[in-house]
This record gives sequence, C-alpha cells and structure tokens, in this order.
Amino acid sequence: MIISGMFQSWTRFTTYLDSWAVSWGQHRTSMLDIASTVVVLIALYIVTRLVMRFALRLIKRTERLDVSQKALLQKFAGIGIVTIATMIGVDLLGIDLTALAVFSGALGLAVGFGLQKTLGNLIAGLILLMDKSVKPGDVIAVGDTFGSINKIGIRAVSVLTRDGKEHLIPNELLMTEAVENWSYSSKHVRVRIPVGVAYSCDLALAQRLMMEAASHPSRVLADPPPVVWLTGFGDNSVDHEIRIWISDPEDGIGNVQSAVLNRLWILFKENDIEIPFPQRDVHVRTLPVTPQPAASRD
Repeated sequence: MIISGMFQSWTRFTTYLDSWAVSWGQHRTSMLDIASTVVVLIALYIVTRLVMRFALRLIKRTERLDVSQKALLQKFAGIGIVTIATMIGVDLLGIDLTALAVFSGALGLAVGFGLQKTLGNLIAGLILLMDKSVKPGDVIAVGDTFGSINKIGIRAVSVLTRDGKEHLIPNELLMTEAVENWSYSSKHVRVRIPVGVAYSCDLALAQRLMMEAASHPSRVLADPPPVVWLTGFGDNSVDHEIRIWISDPEDGIGNVQSAVLNRLWILFKENDIEIPFPQRDVHVRTLPVTPQPAASRD
C-alpha cells in the first residue's frame, strides 16, 4: 500500500509538471522535460567524476608505469570517460544529432579556428608525454624561467620556481624553443663558483682551503669529487673556479653556492688569505706657482 501510494503520488507529480508546457511548431517542451534533463546532467556529472577519480587513482597506483606514462594514460582516460559520458547523455536525453548536423558543422568550424592554439597545445602535451623529453619532476630552464615541472596539463606545463611562483608555459613553446632539462638522463649537475685571491697570498694554501670549503655542504657529491681550477690572472686577483656536483637540482643551486662561499670566507679569515678588491692609486703632482701682478696704487 505504501509503495502503491508513493507511485500514485509520483505519477500525479510528473503529470502536473508535464502539464506546464510550451509548444512551437511540432516541438513541445514541458517542465518535466527540463527537470528530467537537469537530473540526467547532474547524475552524469557525478558518475563521471567518480569514475574518473577511480580511474586516475588506479593508474597512479600502477607500479609498472613511470611518471610520464602514468600522466599520458591519465590524459587518455579522462578524454575517453568524458566522451563516453557525452554519448550516454545524448542517448538518454533523446537528442537528434541529425537535426543539428548543419549547425554543428558551422559551430565546429568556428570553434576549430578559435581553439586552434588550444588543440595544438593539447597535441604538443601528448607528444611531450609520449617521447618523455620532459616529465613531472624534471628540472628545466626555458628562457628566464627555471624550476621543476609540477604538472603537464592540456594547455600548459606548470613549472614551480624556487621563489614559490608557478609559471604556466604553453606546451607548444616546449616543442619549438630550446629547453634545458637538468634531469633528462641524469640528475647530476655541476655547479661553478668563481673565486679570486690576492697575488700576495700563498696560492697552494688558498687552493687547499677552496677544496675544503667545496666539500663542506652535505649536498655536494664525493663522486665526482669537487675540483679547483686556476682560470686566469686578472687585473686585481688570481682567478679560480670551484666546480662541484650535486644530484638534487630541484632544491636549487644558490643555497649550495652560498654554503660553500660562507665556509670559504671563514677559512680565508682564519688563514690570512686576502680577498682582493679593486684599488686605485692617485698621484698628485705639484704645479708651479705663477707670480701675480702687483696691485696698482692709483
């Protein structure tokens, strides 16, 4: 009895909604049609989000795929799920696609011209993921932007810099411009630190102190070992270059340079090694005194 009463109430409610309708030509649209469309769209959206979340989580947990392959598979899964959901929605709503053939063709042409760049960036992103030239986690430099790749999206690559800023670089730019990938085949990166010492100092001692300072930070690799090269004789200093290797460029290079130079400053002070600075000697010549004419007594 309860189920029968609920069914009758639902029938009366739907009949009431269907009675509120607008007709034009051979078409008729009622409040029931609008409500059904809204319910179907909401249900499809919820189901699509749940299925996509489950698929992405399943792909992420797969251990046989690397980061680039997971990202590529997630993109294809997202496109496939949305396409299937759209086809199911069209079928459930009973939309006649043949009636929209001409309109959809013109709309597709307009959208094609308007979204040409977006489509190009989408294809470029898929190519980047397939050839693995760049992938999430890589440290890259593009123009003035340096940082680690946080995400490869449909339109752009998200690059997180050491300043905490996130730069969105179009995918096409990574296909056409020169890109420095610091972790493409290996994460080992060499850092160069220029250092100058005075001509009057003990050069062998200064170089030993440079080696000691270069080995001080924990991020500096022991293999390959740090080296110190004498690079030239400058106007005010004997020029050297400390070369060290690190394996975590995503953590930045400025902090390890600072650690080496801070340690080197302390060592130079303790061993009286002078760090030169430009000096200029000014010679003042005595000018001859010109006799002044005597003043008139008129």
